[in-house]
Formats: sequence, structure tokens, C-alpha cells
Amino acid sequence: MQRVTPATSRRRDNGPKSLVDCGSFATLAQKAESLEALDRALRQTLPSPLREQVRFANLRHDRLVFLASSPGWASRLRLMQTQILAAAHAIGTHASSVTVKVVPQPPAATPPDRSKPLSPAAAAHLVAAAASFTDPELRALFLELASFAETADSPVADAD
Repeated sequence: MQRVTPATSRRRDNGPKSLVDCGSFATLAQKAESLEALDRALRQTLPSPLREQVRFANLRHDRLVFLASSPGWASRLRLMQTQILAAAHAIGTHASSVTVKVVPQPPAATPPDRSKPLSPAAAAHLVAAAASFTDPELRALFLELASFAETADSPVADAD
């Protein structure tokens, strides 16, 4: 039998809450709106390059929690803790510390390259497969796919 220690029981409180414990949608929307307003107010006091690289995430107990896009930006924000806390107090937010978490930006999604033609070998396999079908519709589809094959007179992609 595993003994529950304070550290173990504390971890359970950090996970997602059940929907019932969150309250009504209106309450959640109001909290999100107030956090967004606090984000705008606090980031407005930051210098321009830093302002674009950090985001206010939450006010948990007496801690202002920020998210930074890199460790460098997180360090710069931590150096401004005194100014951030002064700005928070000026707008009526009671906080005694600033926590910064690094959350790298996800890489930009690249669309798949649709311009890759079929190789001549793949086209030959499709033609051979088409010849073995008795269904004329399926045969026509395979032959159509084979027609997309790269030919000797087609421009070569990535000729760098």
C-alpha cells in the first residue's frame, strides 16, 4: 500500500479540474476576460521587443505567471520583476512574485509539397497493376495515376 505524502497529494491538485468544479460558462468567460485585460495592462508596461515575446498566463494565489518564447526572453522578464509587480499593484492586483515559464513557439506548419511527380519506376508498376485488373474503372484510375509520372522532358524539381 502506497503512503500518500503531502507532495503526492499536492500533485493531484495541479491536474485538470472536472467541468463541475469549474463553474458556469459565464464565470469561465468572465475569468478569461479579466486575465486578458490583465495581460494587456501588464504587457503594456514592458519594452517593445519583450512585449511581443511574452504573454501573461495566470494569477495564481499571489503569483503572476508569464509565458516566454525562449529562455533569453524569460530572463529579461525576470529582471523586470520589480517593475511588473509595481504595475500590478497600480492596477489593483495583489501579487508578490513573478513566475516565468518557457513555452517555445510551435514551428510554423508547412503545407505538404504537392509538386512531387511520380518516378518512372512507380509509373511502370502502376501500368503493370492496371493491366492485371478486370474492372475497367479501376484500370483507368491506375493508368491516370501513372500519367503523372516524371518524364525525361519534364522539368526536374530541386535541381540545385
